[in-house]
This record gives sequence, structure tokens and C-alpha cells, in this order.
Amino acid sequence: MAKSYFGTDGIRGRVNRHPMTPEIAMKVGMAAGLAFKRGNYRHRVVIGKDTRLSGYMLEPALCAGFTAVGMDVLMLGPIPTPAVAMLTRSMRADIGVMISASHNPYDDNGIKLFGPDGYKLSDELEAEINRLIDEDLTPRLAVGSHLGRAKHYDDGGRDRYAEFAKRTLPRELSLDGVRVAIDCANGAAYRVAPDVLWELGAEVVKLGVEPNGTNINLNCGSTSPETLRAKVQEVRADIGIALDGDADRVLIVDERGEIVDGDQIMAVIGEAWAEDGRLAAGGVVATIMSNLGLERFFNDRQLQLARTKVGDRYVVEHMRQHGYNVGGEQSGHIVLSDFGTTGDGLVSALQILAVVRKAGGTVSEVCRKFEPVPQILKNVRHSGGAPLELPKVQEIINIGRERLGDTGRLVIRPSGTEPLIRVMAEGDDARLVSDVVEDIVDVLRRSAA
Repeated sequence: MAKSYFGTDGIRGRVNRHPMTPEIAMKVGMAAGLAFKRGNYRHRVVIGKDTRLSGYMLEPALCAGFTAVGMDVLMLGPIPTPAVAMLTRSMRADIGVMISASHNPYDDNGIKLFGPDGYKLSDELEAEINRLIDEDLTPRLAVGSHLGRAKHYDDGGRDRYAEFAKRTLPRELSLDGVRVAIDCANGAAYRVAPDVLWELGAEVVKLGVEPNGTNINLNCGSTSPETLRAKVQEVRADIGIALDGDADRVLIVDERGEIVDGDQIMAVIGEAWAEDGRLAAGGVVATIMSNLGLERFFNDRQLQLARTKVGDRYVVEHMRQHGYNVGGEQSGHIVLSDFGTTGDGLVSALQILAVVRKAGGTVSEVCRKFEPVPQILKNVRHSGGAPLELPKVQEIINIGRERLGDTGRLVIRPSGTEPLIRVMAEGDDARLVSDVVEDIVDVLRRSAA
């Protein structure tokens, strides 16, 4: 069986270790270009990246691959993942590429691919590209004047995305008088996100806007919001916004320095849109990791909470199939399909600001929609194999499910991007939840050693 280059979110790994090498990146460009070429007209691909040092190595390799099969390339420079998805559609590109490992450390990187509709690729298209990567594509390369051309489009791409983001707010809404602290994780949105907030009238306090190639997500951004929490209280900000490395995730910090996670964000937007008659399909899509309190919140309002596997691609897939327009993950991937095709941290934050301004209260008053049930998530690193299939691991998991019964949930799954087993339990009894998780983690650690 041929090896797979794709994981749950494109191709990702440690830089200059298989598969995240310049050689593979060039082959991805060739393979993806050939998979999307239709007819003899000029084909276009847009490529964005975050601020990782390795992006400057992988970008030219991808450009070489795409131009070798006759595709013209527009290099967007550092720009959020949702901007790449949006520009793929608005610029009539055949493919969009984002070079990013999202919330991972700087020495990882990844390649995300979008089709001409701005959506991430289907499993079938990924399989076709996967097959082509390992083929000898030399006979299918372009020759002579059919070679592609590459050029930079940095400012143009950012400007178009900024205008798009601002248009997602009601025309009459202004952020005048709002003090916003924003942490851009030294990542892809370090320029565009603060600019958009300032242009909308906000007073902006900026953090994580000095990328050096190695400090992306380092003690900053949505994966490390402690610095932002302190800054919000220090400068008495009305709201804090924490993005991740490629700005497709967001967490909110209220004026007291407390975190508003993706579940609360979905509750705020879902309820507001339902009251305005904008919520489609009678509910919201979340993953199996979202808190039971969110499900109860929507059920109390005669709204549904549909659940999917972990991964924003599965959320988007369910939304498209069933007509939902709000979905997301507890981690802060919020998908609003009225505006875009993938998670968009900046646009989601703007929608929260719109609800807060309309309500006339503080963020802590408006964005605490439900009391989460006690939930614990722990990660267990392993060295390979399939520890979840071991009989003693299966046994302790079954015991945990029996102990939680109907008052809680247990979710055990391998990470799609790292060698980790994620153990999550939740329920009304905090002590029971803790005991169940500790017992499972203990057996997993001994089994994975």
C-alpha cells in the first residue's frame, strides 16, 4: 500500500524530515497542479504562508513545482489561512496553498490545499495528488512558453482580505471607543488583523506582532493566552483577541481577563443569529470535544448541536451537507459559512464584537452563555504503534465509560497531527471525571512507554 503524505489537515511534519522537505514540496506543486489543470488556458495558484523561517524554503519549492507544470503563481506573503481560501475564490484561482503548521512550534510546517471553491480538498482529490507525488512526472512537465510564471502579490492580497473582513460587519457598526488588545501569535495575521481593528475605529493594543521566524506561537497566541490575559487587565481593555499562527483560530479574553473559548463563541453567535432569523438549519455544528454544557444550552432553546469527528474539515463537511451556517471547535476554529469556507479567527472576533456592541454590555456579561460541565483533557505521548488497541487499555476505557454513565462523556482519540493520545472526559461530578481520566492516562503511559 502506498504511503500517505496527507494527515487530517493537509501535509504536516518536522521541517527537513519526511515529508516536510523541499523535494516533497516541489512534487506536491507538480502533483496538485496536474490534478487541477483543465484545458490549455493559463492556470493560476495563490500561495500564502505564516511567518515560520521554513516558509521561505518551502515557498520557492512549491513555486518550482507549480510553474514546472504550467501554472502561474501569485505569492501572497504572510497572510491568514482564511485569506488564502477567500482569495482562491475571489481571484478565480484553480488552487490555493497555505504553508503553515497552524498552532504547532516553529520547527514544524505544513501544506494546506484549497480547491477553486475555497474549500479544503476532498479525500478523493488528496488521494489522487498522493498518487501523483510518487510518480515520475517528467513526461508531463510543461515546456517552452507553456511554463508558468511566479510573482509577488503581498500587499494586494492583504488589502483585499482586510476589506473583506470589514464588510462582514453591519455598515452602521463602529468600534469607536472600544479598547482591543490583540495577540497575533507572531504569526500570519500580525499586520492585517490590527490594521482591520484600527480602521474600524478601535483603540488597538498589539501583542505578538514581531515575528522573527522562530517565535511563532511561542508563549503567545491562542495556545498561550496568559500574556494577553495580563495585558487586558493592565491596559483595561474591553476585550482581548488571541489568534493562532495562521489565524484560523481565535479565543476571546473578557475585560476581567477570563477566557471565552470556542464553545462560548459558538453559543454567542448561534443564539444571536437565531434571534435575528439568520441561523440556518436550526442549530450549530461542533465536534465530539465540545462541552456538554453547550449541547444543553442549545437544547434549552430548541436548537440542535450536531457533532462530528475532531477536525474543522469534518465540521465544514457536515455544514455543507446539511445546510448549517455556524460551526466550530472548542479550540477556537469557528466557521461562519455566510462569510467564508474555513475557520477565520479575525472574522469570528468581529462577529463577537458586533453582538457585544448591540447588547450594550461588557464581554463578560454577553459572552458567558452557559456554565461548562467539568471537563478534563490530557495528552499522552507515544512512540508509535496502536496503544489504544491493547486489551488492558480497552478494558480501562470501558470501565471509565461505565462509571460516567448517562451523566458524562468520554472521548479517547489519537491526534491527527502529533504522536499523542488525547483523553477527554466530562460530567456533572468533577471528582469522578478526574478519577476516570487519571486511571486511563496511567494505563496509557505504562503501555506507551
